[in-house]
Amino acid sequence: MVRTINNFKTAMLLAALMALFVAAGSFYGTGGMVMGLVFGIITNFGAWFFSDKIAIAAMQGREVTRANGGELYTMVEELSRRANMPMPRVYICPQEAPNAFATGRSPSKAAVAVTQGALQLLNHEEMAGVIGHELAHIKNRDTLTSTIAATVSGVLAFFAQWGFMLGGGNNREGGNPLVGIFAIIIAAVGAALIKAMISRSREFVADHDGAVIAGSPMGLISALQKLEHYGKQIPMNNPNPAQNNLFIIEPLCGNSLLSMFATHPPTEARVRALMKMR
Repeated sequence: MVRTINNFKTAMLLAALMALFVAAGSFYGTGGMVMGLVFGIITNFGAWFFSDKIAIAAMQGREVTRANGGELYTMVEELSRRANMPMPRVYICPQEAPNAFATGRSPSKAAVAVTQGALQLLNHEEMAGVIGHELAHIKNRDTLTSTIAATVSGVLAFFAQWGFMLGGGNNREGGNPLVGIFAIIIAAVGAALIKAMISRSREFVADHDGAVIAGSPMGLISALQKLEHYGKQIPMNNPNPAQNNLFIIEPLCGNSLLSMFATHPPTEARVRALMKMR
């Protein structure tokens, strides 16, 4: 059931991405619509096959193996076996902001990435809770939906910013304020759509299932509290804030139009839910 729902959400997001390009092209007539259609097809192809690689590249992830991955790789391997799922690729990202994410279009094509900050901050039990959470996202097939949503929100925010600039948002003379207003409306509607597509309930489900995989909710509870505290102090060095929905805790990336695309429930509510599993 979860797989069917996520497949439907993915199809809707890809359709929305296509419609977005065609709508943008329509401002330039039939030729523009054709070009929009072509760019939409190319972008959809890239989102389906390469969105995971784009996400990892944006975070400067370095893949590790059993030979050089140390305790992290061994932990992912053990928890994957416990969850009865394929071993994902494992990456370490050089960012100091403590966080982690999972990506990939299927469990057999998945990857788990952890920042250097998280490796330094979390103890063994806490890291096991975080990895369990990310493996739960993979097993529940949340990762494809989330990664494509990041692509859609990034494109949408780009178009909104572009329209805002054309509408006089940068105080240039001759701008049409209606274009700027229209752009903000599109961004707001698009943000609402993506929030609906990426239900916040997925985090509660991944927390629960991740705690089961890890063997206890206590490590994840402690990890969430630490990540929330330190994440508010250390900005994420991520050139694409549209990917914020991928992370276990929404990273601090500054103010922008993309702040409308927040998709994480309050950490306090997640902790309360996990406390009931003790």
